[in-house]
Formats: sequence, structure tokens, C-alpha cells
Amino acid sequence: MKAATVNDTQFRQEVLESDQVVLIDFWAPWCGPCRAMSPVVDQLAGDLAGVAKVVKVNVDESPVTAQQFGIRAIPSFFVMKQGQVVESLAGTQSAGRLTNAVQHAINA
Repeated sequence: MKAATVNDTQFRQEVLESDQVVLIDFWAPWCGPCRAMSPVVDQLAGDLAGVAKVVKVNVDESPVTAQQFGIRAIPSFFVMKQGQVVESLAGTQSAGRLTNAVQHAINA
């Protein structure tokens, strides 16, 4: 399963108004570490299906959203619950670390 791609116009509905916890991957195709994280993020989308939503935001194609979140380095990951940021992580992360962040938000 692949993570859903979300752009500036879809962000409010897909993320901020989601009734599920959402893991957001801010990335760009020219970013080596982002490309390295892509299979991990897609795997999490499958592992967390029905429990949490996993989305990718291309910072080049969605500059408004990237600016709203103050993205200065990619990849950057945000865990959101009920439209609020619960946790943020910068740089490459292990699947376990990202899963723990999502589980923490679900249980909070």
C-alpha cells in the first residue's frame, strides 16, 4: 500500500479534518534521504491502515502547507490528531520510531 499524496488544496479535508491520527511525510523528489524513506512510509501506510492515515506532502508542489508547518529540512514528519500537531520528527527515522509516535498519539 502506498501513502496518499496530499497537496495544498486537499490538506484541510484530508489531514486537518481527519477523524484519524495522521502521519505526514514532508518530502521532495530531489531529496536523497526522502527517497530512502519512501518505502518505509509506504509500508507504514499498509501497516497502519484502518488505525491511522499516512500521507505525503511534496514541499515543491505544496509550498503553502510547507510554509504553514515551518518546514526547513526534509524529510520532516508530523503526527496530527484532531487537527493538532502531537509530535514532529526531522530527518530519516526508523519505521519503529514513526510507528511509536503514531501509537502514542492514538493512545493520548
